Amino acid sequence: MSSCIFLDIGNTNTKWKYKGEYFETPTNEFTLSRLPKASKIWISNVSSSFIIESKSNFAIVESQEFYKNLKNSYEEPAMLGSDRWLAMIASYEINPNKGFIVVDIGSAVTIDLVGSSGLHMGGVIFPGLINIRKTFDHFPVSSVIGVNDIGQSTKEAWSIGTLDIIINGINRKIHDIKVRDSDANIYLTGGGFDEVEKYLDFSYTYHKNLVLDGLELFAHNVG
Repeated sequence: MSSCIFLDIGNTNTKWKYKGEYFETPTNEFTLSRLPKASKIWISNVSSSFIIESKSNFAIVESQEFYKNLKNSYEEPAMLGSDRWLAMIASYEINPNKGFIVVDIGSAVTIDLVGSSGLHMGGVIFPGLINIRKTFDHFPVSSVIGVNDIGQSTKEAWSIGTLDIIINGINRKIHDIKVRDSDANIYLTGGGFDEVEKYLDFSYTYHKNLVLDGLELFAHNVG
């Protein structure tokens, strides 16, 4: 597997892992020609716009019913986004005998709960900060604000309000889920983490590249 590339194509950013190193670029600037030569390319593609033509050394990953004792809750397993499944695989391998919650903060925010037996209990999806702010793309955005502020301009008001939606959505759902499994570990990932980090009101561990790490684990154990 040392000459394999592990490629995670998202709606906003594309990341890959090669020989233990991580790389990242905006998806709208990414082309497959940017990748080094490899014996095989393992791909998770959840982008709505990036089309991949099949090649002999490509392995496009779909979610499976099982990974070891980790069980997909979807009636049609492949309908679960591969990024969510791979992030769960990476989280599962950290401590296979303990329940956990995965929060991926990107173009969308996804939150998934897995019980201590490995059963995926389900999850939620809602738009990420970038996509919520696109709903009124003529509104300017400021990063010099906090969720407890009151805006004194449209720019400030829109920035505060949209950030508040994301923060409250994540915090409330985590507390709701924790009622089901108070001992569950919480793992965060995703490119939107920096914008919400200081407002989260629960304990967690951050792993920047859970999806890529899960993709590599999948390739080693299933592929």
